[in-house]
Amino acid sequence: MFEKLTQFLQNYDFFIITTHDPADADGIGAQLVLANILRKKEKQYRIINSSPIPEQFRFMDTHNIIEQWDDEQHGDLPEQGGAIVVDTADLHFTGYIRDAICRSQEIFVIDHHETKPNFTFSGIYNPGAASTCEITVEIAQESDISLDPDTAFAAYTGITYDTGFFAYQKTGAGTFRAALALLEAGVNPNEAYKRLCENSSTRVLFLQQKALASLTLHCENRVATQVLRKEDFTETGALPEDTDGFVNYPLRAKEIIVSLMIKETSGQKLRCSLRSKGNVNVAKIAQDLGGGGHVNASGFKSTMDIEQTLSVALTMIQKHMDKP
Repeated sequence: MFEKLTQFLQNYDFFIITTHDPADADGIGAQLVLANILRKKEKQYRIINSSPIPEQFRFMDTHNIIEQWDDEQHGDLPEQGGAIVVDTADLHFTGYIRDAICRSQEIFVIDHHETKPNFTFSGIYNPGAASTCEITVEIAQESDISLDPDTAFAAYTGITYDTGFFAYQKTGAGTFRAALALLEAGVNPNEAYKRLCENSSTRVLFLQQKALASLTLHCENRVATQVLRKEDFTETGALPEDTDGFVNYPLRAKEIIVSLMIKETSGQKLRCSLRSKGNVNVAKIAQDLGGGGHVNASGFKSTMDIEQTLSVALTMIQKHMDKP
């Protein structure tokens, strides 16, 4: 599986490593694992994303090596070598670094999402993996490269984040093999849990209160929607990334099989998250609306207003739920 990557790394001495915008724990962890691999191979690299690391994941970048793209500072870097894009196969999701990445000598993608059939880049696409960190840990193992303790911790954090601490549907034997290797490298699982789940500001609690106050049920109580408007963020002092995990909460009710969250922020587009349990493929719904993701976890952006977005999304959700 990894022969293409071996050849790609042999072709260049310098690499830019990036991920989707904004980055999450899986993307960040995968970037740091690849940086570890490149260091051991005596390659030059820069980890550069479109936006700063979201506040809740900053602890992962222990050595502050992840940069934010700047045209003046980084403008001439892409042409110097290859670009590695992790945790997405769609460059549109990388943000405004996309144009720069397209100027690189070659693009290589490492991703575990259900990719669109028209992707054009060489890479490692494994939708059976529970996280991109799982794939990169396997790459390190196949290359006989050990991970330093900080990188191992970041990789474990990425795996637990994308698997809901080994609870989500795609968690498999490979997931646990990767996790075991990281534990043997010295990772403390409790520390990862505390950093991810017991480290937020009280503003997050007040924002979640507003999200739950907006909770509405549809389709015979099988679909839940939550809406956060600009004033909700203003009143609580919360940030868009503070909503991490909110969309999952309604799925605790056994009757609810699809959850939709719509966020109105300062940007031009609404950010919408979809989650499901069972056989409802929300990735197809998101793709039809210009987004993408996993079968049970996906997202999209909308240029419509909140009411129109709700109407269109609910119509499509109903359509997919009615499929045999």
